[in-house]
Amino acid sequence: VMWFAAGTALFLMTYIVYSRIKIWDRLLYFYIAASFVLFLVTLLFGKNIRGSTNWIVIHGYSFQPSELVKILFILFLACGYSHPEDLIPWRLRPYLTRWKIGSNAVLAAITFMNIGFLILQQEWGTAVLFFLIYIIMLYVYEDNIRFLLVNAGIAVAGILAGYIFVYHIRVRVDTWLNPWTDIAGKGYQIAQSLFAIGNGGFFGTGIGLGRPDLIPEVNTDFIFSAICEEMGIFGGVAVVLLYFILSYRGFKIVMTVRNNFEKTVALGVTVMFGLQTFIIIGGVIKLIPLTGITLPFISYGGSSLTTSFIALGILQAISGGASSKERSKANEGK
Repeated sequence: VMWFAAGTALFLMTYIVYSRIKIWDRLLYFYIAASFVLFLVTLLFGKNIRGSTNWIVIHGYSFQPSELVKILFILFLACGYSHPEDLIPWRLRPYLTRWKIGSNAVLAAITFMNIGFLILQQEWGTAVLFFLIYIIMLYVYEDNIRFLLVNAGIAVAGILAGYIFVYHIRVRVDTWLNPWTDIAGKGYQIAQSLFAIGNGGFFGTGIGLGRPDLIPEVNTDFIFSAICEEMGIFGGVAVVLLYFILSYRGFKIVMTVRNNFEKTVALGVTVMFGLQTFIIIGGVIKLIPLTGITLPFISYGGSSLTTSFIALGILQAISGGASSKERSKANEGK
């Protein structure tokens, strides 16, 4: 309740601040610097929780800086695509031009640096989310198909290298393919998730009548399994449809906005919510390998909840600005 109240306050504050400040598209280097500072602070002073060094603990309260970096990353991409000339400092332009390095290569380099920091923190789920947001933006804005394929090739090479050399990733993939070979060990999480969903049936066992205590990390990674157990498949489908509506409204805002920067930010926030939902729900139902990220607005966690509200406040501010411009144009036409 405390984090929800804080998130609601941050939503309103973000809406007001974002609406009144008009220089967000000129803060490219701030977004880059702030992201790297948060990553460095996490690497130097972060606490390892459940295998990932991505938590800062202050007086008993833990915070995940990578959640805030997600928003900074989207704002950085929006700056890069709306003002690509800013990606290359004027002092370096002669050298980069001589080496035939364009703004898209600089954008890709900074993106992979962000992903590299996440890999150092063992934050694989967020690293996948970052790359998927980037590759979708690349698909929407990039005309060079060869550059898109190069990025896709780097991703495939990274996945293969991760599976071969990183034990944690290999375990996730193996348990995704067949969790029943070690149901009491490596496959326990996903097996209990599937048992819970199957036990709920169509209508569920009833709220408070399930056994979520049998599911590991039920408050965070596997909250959707508990919902399906107690509210049934129909309850789970209702949750998915709510995310569909949220994504639909987000894409509608994207189609309405005329400003290129705000359009890109709205697209990035909408894609972030949609991908995050797909990745975690797909993981707990064994559609894709499980990654440890949260279900927006539902999973327990103050960092996730507050930053999701901040992102929603940005989307609401963009929507409000687009609506007011449409109304003013309509009044001028009258």
